[in-house]
Amino acid sequence: MLQAAPAALAVVHAGFAASASAAAGSSEPNRPPPEVTLVRSAEAGWPQWRGPARDGICRETGLLRQWPEGGPPVLWTARDLGAGYSAPVIAGGRIFITGDTGDSLRVTALSLEGKVLWQTTNGASWKNPYPGARACGAYAGGRLFHLNAHGRLAALDAATGRELWAVHVLERFEGRNITWALSECLLVDEGKVYVTAGGRQSLVAALDARNGATVWASEPLLMGPGGPPEMVRAAEPAGVHDSASYASPILVEARGQRVLIGCSQRHVFGVDARDGRLLWTRPLITRYQVIAATPTFGGDGFFVTAPDAGGGRYYRFTWRQGGLGIEDAWITPLDTCHGCLVAVDGALYGSWYRDRKGYACVDGATGRLRYQATEFAKGSILWADQRLYCLSEDGEMRLLEPTSTGFEVRGQFRLGQPRGRDAWAHPVILDGWLYLRFEGELSCRDIRDRPHQPGGQTSGNRTAG
Repeated sequence: MLQAAPAALAVVHAGFAASASAAAGSSEPNRPPPEVTLVRSAEAGWPQWRGPARDGICRETGLLRQWPEGGPPVLWTARDLGAGYSAPVIAGGRIFITGDTGDSLRVTALSLEGKVLWQTTNGASWKNPYPGARACGAYAGGRLFHLNAHGRLAALDAATGRELWAVHVLERFEGRNITWALSECLLVDEGKVYVTAGGRQSLVAALDARNGATVWASEPLLMGPGGPPEMVRAAEPAGVHDSASYASPILVEARGQRVLIGCSQRHVFGVDARDGRLLWTRPLITRYQVIAATPTFGGDGFFVTAPDAGGGRYYRFTWRQGGLGIEDAWITPLDTCHGCLVAVDGALYGSWYRDRKGYACVDGATGRLRYQATEFAKGSILWADQRLYCLSEDGEMRLLEPTSTGFEVRGQFRLGQPRGRDAWAHPVILDGWLYLRFEGELSCRDIRDRPHQPGGQTSGNRTAG
């Protein structure tokens, strides 16, 4: 059952879009918390991790309300893409996907019909525990940007695959790799490529998208007691800089200020995207130093969670002299790992990880558990046309309709039988087509609520998120 939140964390408000009073003394006098918006990619299509706004929400309509037996029809399957867990990105009329093959990380560009257009490499593959490619790319300005498992960040010409420049992030900023390898899906905005370096020289860095030069580098995140009240940090190990996590950041804007919200190995943080100034930090301590879920934007705040962290936390936005701030709002036991969550209509949807099985719906105003479905294996989640598209780690794909009392199954099929319950790639929807990555294959299914017409697919350039 839901764990009660401590009094200091309890909050009651109308929902994600509501404004609430900031903590006494923490905000400027007579200035309410600002309207905060997610910053969307300037590119059409599905150009980055979790879609145009990095929120796992596709705003297309006219999709199948119920799947036929065996699932929606398969249009094509591309094979031999290499081992990995990364999702595709789709922009500029092309599909880009990564996979490990032999000693190399391979990047493949496909046509919208699933034909290979080019292939190139970005450094070494990952052969340690859970081998395979981690991060997907980010498309911007005719280029594809990608960070491999070892910290090599490359910019590729999206038309040809030619490498334009490359930077080894861990070397430049004196960082160290983490147990299961760097997995950050890069964020590109206004000509800058943002990366969580987690190094002795910098926590987060902005690189010039044209040439990889450092535009700015934030201060490192040093652990230890003390410091200003907005910089709450893990006490131990004191004096040691925190490393990158497995999570990918989001970008928000308030009153003209853009703020990166991300996670290190032990913290949640906010960084001013203009100059790299570290705005605030909060500890998020886990048993194995695993924070893998992208922060979930909720309108008046954001949600972060991780396994073995004592529950997920919602932080509400405030406004201080230095800009956007946060305050503690509520906690909930939902312990999603890499499956991420979506926030829709005052509710959070995501899967459990260790505490329980299946998927859950959490009230966005209080953190109260509304209902759950424990008969499903945990997995990743995507929202489109009033339905949840859930790929469980056992290879089962489901279409779920959330109601006021529970999840109604509107279709399911088996994508495959994974070797070790590791069907972890996130679903993607663009122009009525559902893209599913399973090990070395990418399949495309027609989920439009009308018969498929050859040539009816747009060129992948329509904004769909």
